[in-house]
Amino acid sequence: MKQPKVTVVDVARAAGVSKSTVSLVLQGSSLVNETTRARVGAVIRELGYVYNRGAANLRQSKSKIVGIVVNDLTNSFFAELAVGMDMVVQSAGYIQFMANTSENADRQGEVIASMREHGMAGLILSPARGTTAADLKPLVDSGIPVVLVARNVPGLKVSSVVSDGHAGAMSAVRHLIELGHRRIAFLGGFNDTAVFDERMRGFRDALVEAGLDASDELVISSAPSRAGGVAAVERMLAMRDRPTAALCFNDAVAFGACDGLRSARIEPGVDFGVIGFDDVIEAKTAVPALTTVSVDPQGMGRRAAQLLLKQINAGDFDAEAMVAAVRLVVRESCGAPQRVKELTA
Repeated sequence: MKQPKVTVVDVARAAGVSKSTVSLVLQGSSLVNETTRARVGAVIRELGYVYNRGAANLRQSKSKIVGIVVNDLTNSFFAELAVGMDMVVQSAGYIQFMANTSENADRQGEVIASMREHGMAGLILSPARGTTAADLKPLVDSGIPVVLVARNVPGLKVSSVVSDGHAGAMSAVRHLIELGHRRIAFLGGFNDTAVFDERMRGFRDALVEAGLDASDELVISSAPSRAGGVAAVERMLAMRDRPTAALCFNDAVAFGACDGLRSARIEPGVDFGVIGFDDVIEAKTAVPALTTVSVDPQGMGRRAAQLLLKQINAGDFDAEAMVAAVRLVVRESCGAPQRVKELTA
């Protein structure tokens, strides 16, 4: 009697690991520790499992599946980014598999491995915090088209769509200086990410350009969330020489900063100037309406999806780096009349 074919599920069950972990081992991923790798390898040999790479490649070549992996879907910016990608992917007749990694690089590795098992044609990735080029090398080496969006991974030669955070931050700080502010803080964001570094450098460059204090104490990092904004403001208000305005890492931090200021009986847009970054949908209807650097997240998502589909259709392609222009949208939270100021930087 013919024995049933051994599957990845059988190997995972026998090894006491997830199906995605077995796939990572088969792909030679560095995400799996040596102990687990050895255990899975032993089970593969014991059960006689054979990984059919040819069949996997054939599935991939005919695939109409696009993977979309986002680092934080609870953040409105990334939710809008995903909407933009969905618009293009669906209209092109592709099915999208979407996953949220919650800034967990291990989780990211697992969901990408799972998507590869289903034979995705390409991947759009907003990398989790701490992602390295080595983490994604097996995927890139497999020939699957990859487009990074919103964040880059140093040393990884793939296409990307990001915004000009440096120019945006400089424009925002220059505007606060024009309003008369001389002590300005930078609030929120993880200080070990490339996006934080780019925006913080723009913040500092504008202060130095104006001959103002750009010392480390004015840069207060925190989680890039509303709660993080509250925490950052609390630390800022404890300073002996308090700033009179702040550029926030993103709009979520800015909303939290406004909450924290009100808790201290300081009215944003009246007693203190606040500028966000991203221009999410809620920015226009917030009270006060949020002055922010608009990066058009839905537009970024559309461009990333268009770039991926172009590479899927081309088969052979060179990596492209797209840097999206940004603009300062002046509303009420910085204490200025409502208007839109196009970037010239």
